[in-house]
Amino acid sequence: MEQGVIYRIAGPVVVAKGIKPRMYDVCRIGNEKLMGEVIQISGDKVIIQVYEDTSGIKPGEPVTNTGEPLKVELGPGLLTSIYDGIQRPLPVLIKQMGDFIKRGVDAPGLNREKKWDFKAIAKKNDDVKGGSIIGEVEESPGIIHKVMVPPNQKGKITEINSGKFTVDEVIGKLDDGFELRLKHNWPVRIERPITSKLKPEMPLITGQRVFDSLFPIAKGGVAAIPGPFGSGKTVSQQQLAKWSDANIIVYVGCGERGNEMTEVLAEFPELIDPKSGKPLMNRTVLIANTSNMPVAAREASIYTGVTIAEYYRDMGYSVALMADSTSRWAEAMREISSRLEEMPGEEGYPAYLSTRLAQFYERSGRVIPLGTKQEGSVSIIGAVSPPGGDLSEPVTQGTLRVTKVFWALDAKLAQRRHFPSINWLTSYSLYPDALNDWYVKNVSGDWQSLVGEMMSILQEEEKLLEIVQLVGSDALPERQQVTLTIARLIREVLLQQNAFHDIDTYCDLKKTHAVMASISKISKMANTALDRGMRAEQILAMKSKDRLSEIKFVKSYENLLNEIMSSIEKELKQ
Repeated sequence: MEQGVIYRIAGPVVVAKGIKPRMYDVCRIGNEKLMGEVIQISGDKVIIQVYEDTSGIKPGEPVTNTGEPLKVELGPGLLTSIYDGIQRPLPVLIKQMGDFIKRGVDAPGLNREKKWDFKAIAKKNDDVKGGSIIGEVEESPGIIHKVMVPPNQKGKITEINSGKFTVDEVIGKLDDGFELRLKHNWPVRIERPITSKLKPEMPLITGQRVFDSLFPIAKGGVAAIPGPFGSGKTVSQQQLAKWSDANIIVYVGCGERGNEMTEVLAEFPELIDPKSGKPLMNRTVLIANTSNMPVAAREASIYTGVTIAEYYRDMGYSVALMADSTSRWAEAMREISSRLEEMPGEEGYPAYLSTRLAQFYERSGRVIPLGTKQEGSVSIIGAVSPPGGDLSEPVTQGTLRVTKVFWALDAKLAQRRHFPSINWLTSYSLYPDALNDWYVKNVSGDWQSLVGEMMSILQEEEKLLEIVQLVGSDALPERQQVTLTIARLIREVLLQQNAFHDIDTYCDLKKTHAVMASISKISKMANTALDRGMRAEQILAMKSKDRLSEIKFVKSYENLLNEIMSSIEKELKQ
């Protein structure tokens, strides 16, 4: 290993001399061997971003080049784990140093003592290549971890054994002498290779009516949730983590406030997975990098998360990655960029901000992985925290260029206790046309037309509300008064959802379709009643229409819905 010395220090950025590394090589800095990554090479000077606090380090201390880029360990034991931004397990660090992370402490990403029960699938003399599945391990109850040949290896198996192994022990060998183990390492900044990318043709079902109906995301798709402080970003992402029909969840708390991340870390292990009845952590990896942790590790945490997500995708799983929040990641880039004295772009962010955002989001997708015919997917849902809720700032705009779903959270809706506080006028999804065939086949042929009807009524309401503010609702024509009532039903029954109610927290697509179909039917019946000469006041005074929201809180809702609809029909025929 090459050794040099520290020449200059500026916060997390250290300049070293006397080593000749490659870009993104990991170096050990100072007497405490802090971990850092080469981000710039200028003549004989090497600029390194350090993932830990550099206070107390002085020029002249040694710098060692490891000759390898920042890598994560991939193997059984990732699920149920809680890591920091550079894949050090937090429970292990707590035992070593208490509640606050001290500097220079290292811990392997995977447990070295635990023995896993490995069942070999491949046999001796089998030809294998990168991504080929050679065996299985039950990683957590119900989740089978498929042990793969590392993507950059291929050859003939000369030896393979079933049995109990630690992640470090050799389970087999290839004809070129390469030793197969349960784990392998992969550089976080390099996308894991795939065979081919598939079109996004099936939705990621979230169980949240507003997302599933008006603004769907495809499996392997990308969504952004921008919103100001207190508008419900974290609760929305937790709901998506709990209920979306992904097999594996990777949750990256990137630069969030410590108390908010503590809630996640305390709550997630307690959550029960609605599909299996077992703890949700069994299929979750948490990466916690709070705002008081070193700034450089915050930048790495996003890459660590997406590499782990790609690893499970390569096994044929559907993975959902929650990044909360990419704004803090961009702020970390801005801070390091200013210490490098780079030319600032808009609002002080580096000029390459949009490129980095695109590189991260482009690692999503529904794919055929290497060495297998099973498809896997990574769906990325990134929260954005624009300062003061200003959606025109660079991080939000850079994210909008690469995402196809925009779920805009609105502080005013949150203040009115309308949750999820998704603004239906500024949000959008570009996936509905691609997903239409799936909805026709699996839910109903009229799904898309109902969604279009709901949206047009909500847009009509927005126009009418401007008039109402000037002259009052009584001055409106009768038909428009009815439109306002139907829009209120859409808002209260379809768009509002109680995340903390046992039944309403999740709504399947059949129920969402029933809600939309009922509102559409009420709208048609009300307009027909007006044509027959019924007064708008009588329609607005109907008691039974207000009972429609009761179906949200009932599991077997069909009978109640039929009863409510028949009483509405009676009232409108009088």
